[in-house]
Amino acid sequence: MSEQIGFQWGEVSITGNFRENNEDNYFIDPDSRFFLVADGMGGQSAGEKASELAIDLIRKKLQQSIAWDETPSDKEIVKGIDEAVEFANSDIMALGEIEPKFKSMGTTITFIVVVNNQLYVGGVGDSRTYQLRDGELSQLTEDHSLTQALVKAGTISPEDAPTHRYKNMLYRYLGSKDGANGTEAQRISPQIGDKFLLCSDGVTDGADDDVLHRILAEEDNPQEAAEKLVKAAQDGGSKDNITCVVLHVVEQ
Repeated sequence: MSEQIGFQWGEVSITGNFRENNEDNYFIDPDSRFFLVADGMGGQSAGEKASELAIDLIRKKLQQSIAWDETPSDKEIVKGIDEAVEFANSDIMALGEIEPKFKSMGTTITFIVVVNNQLYVGGVGDSRTYQLRDGELSQLTEDHSLTQALVKAGTISPEDAPTHRYKNMLYRYLGSKDGANGTEAQRISPQIGDKFLLCSDGVTDGADDDVLHRILAEEDNPQEAAEKLVKAAQDGGSKDNITCVVLHVVEQ
């Protein structure tokens, strides 16, 4: 990639119509090195604490575990990302065990990490990252939900998944033993004109892929796109907190 690639972004996070507090958290590195979205789970303030911990710990650990000023290999970068997520997972599990009010808390994470003008995309749980390129929308992350496992096994159809009773039940998330099993980060070579969406499932609960595609394709201002996506999800009946980060790859 040439050095003329740059990034513009927009972000929105709201409590939504049905929740009392916002258990989502996100972080955008001011130097465009990483973008994080987390969606917490647990009673009372436990989910909020889990997502806050995940964002804070992953952010700090990424800064330490990746050789930003050098040219690390893909393997080294993915290892650094996985170490950061494992670090957060261990801390969330430990706090859940020693503090009764945080018992069984957990959180998802999805991310884009930028190293050497390459993007590394992955996550744990069912928060998602999408890419819009040349008019085509692709989901880059895979949900770690029971419903998605049933789709992969051929037990149910993809069309049945959005309304299936297990769609919000996760078998992998931060705060669980399986949360340390890697983030399945994949490398994407960005192109000018690419658009990316990182979101909690509050977005996808109220806006299907066609809606995401239309708004991302039509809107050239990432902040306006983020605001429209959240409104579309809210209008579409999302019953969760709603958080999204929209990232545009632009000419520097």
